[in-house]
Amino acid sequence: YLSLLAEVKSVINVVNAETCKTKVSKEKTMTGKLLFNPVALNNEFKRCFISHGWTNQKVSCNYPTTFYTRDYTPRDLNRGAF
Repeated sequence: YLSLLAEVKSVINVVNAETCKTKVSKEKTMTGKLLFNPVALNNEFKRCFISHGWTNQKVSCNYPTTFYTRDYTPRDLNRGAF
């Protein structure tokens, strides 16, 4: 999947993360410091991937239980895993 990896790398190179430093810290030791805003950063990546023709897709994950020990009971996922 070298061509897909090349596209991912090109998107990473295009995204200017500094423009996403819009979150103002409220932590005691960093009050007022600008931090990366995860929502803004994700939106920027999404915008760049869409411009390369990428789309959102959900792929259902069905995890095998064959390797669980007998005394282990997995939690039920509320919305399913993707």
